[in-house]
Amino acid sequence: MRKSLSEKTPKELLDLCLQMAKYKKENKEYLTYLIYEAPNEEAYIEGIKRFMTAEFDNLDRSSFYRLKKNVRKTLRACIKYIRYSKKKATEAELRLTFCRELVRMTPSLKRSTILKNIYHQQLKMVRKAVDKLHEDLQFDYEEEIQALEAAYRRRSL
Repeated sequence: MRKSLSEKTPKELLDLCLQMAKYKKENKEYLTYLIYEAPNEEAYIEGIKRFMTAEFDNLDRSSFYRLKKNVRKTLRACIKYIRYSKKKATEAELRLTFCRELVRMTPSLKRSTILKNIYHQQLKMVRKAVDKLHEDLQFDYEEEIQALEAAYRRRSL
């Protein structure tokens, strides 16, 4: 595939990209990320954080079934945005934000084993991403993780 693409002219490559973006929503979103958002990763992260906060503020709390379903939907979107970026710092930041929102959410996590498991799994993945970062960033993120765990324990009591 790489060889075939290298033999194409720039116009043919442009046409191929536009055709791919035309048929799949995720292709279009990824292309948008690469063109407009990748150069300014900080703004990208802030936009996703605002999106997650809004999603958690608008959760359907009529039943735990709907609550869990909406939390999972938000998590899927978060994972999709992490996949676009492919940067471990972005992954750590977005997963930490997800966990913060989960702890902040009402009703509390303590009433749902599934939500607690989601929280612990995401925290484990944050630690995994943080381990691959520079030592200074690791220290900063480790402090945030400790603060998040303290907030979780206070909320769970």
